[in-house]
Amino acid sequence: MARNSAGNGHFAFLNGGVVVTVNEVIKALDLEVAAGRSGLGREIKWGYASDLLSDVMAHALEGTIWVTSQAHQNVVAVALVIDAACVVITEGIKPASDTIKRAESEGIPVLLSDLSTFEVVGRLYQLGIRGGQRS
Repeated sequence: MARNSAGNGHFAFLNGGVVVTVNEVIKALDLEVAAGRSGLGREIKWGYASDLLSDVMAHALEGTIWVTSQAHQNVVAVALVIDAACVVITEGIKPASDTIKRAESEGIPVLLSDLSTFEVVGRLYQLGIRGGQRS
């Protein structure tokens, strides 16, 4: 699937939204990379926001950018289960060192933002990323 490799601001569309890479979202939202640099080329196909881990496991789709204010090690485990493209931790919350180590060893990008979850989701929507979930 094509993406914005030319850096021209045009993204490939998927199911009413766009497909962008983790790295493109980092640049667009000025996110900090806490872990998982090896996964920055992953494609983001969907967006999902929740702090309830069981909700994420039940409904989030593969290739999701998961936005949450949770920062414990179980976030990495859930990201692996759903095959998330990345996790964005909001509200300026910093994950513990064991969370960062686990994400790094698993290649899961963990990104940090000082913005609220609401604001991050709004900016992702402005980029063209749409929500997707299993029913």
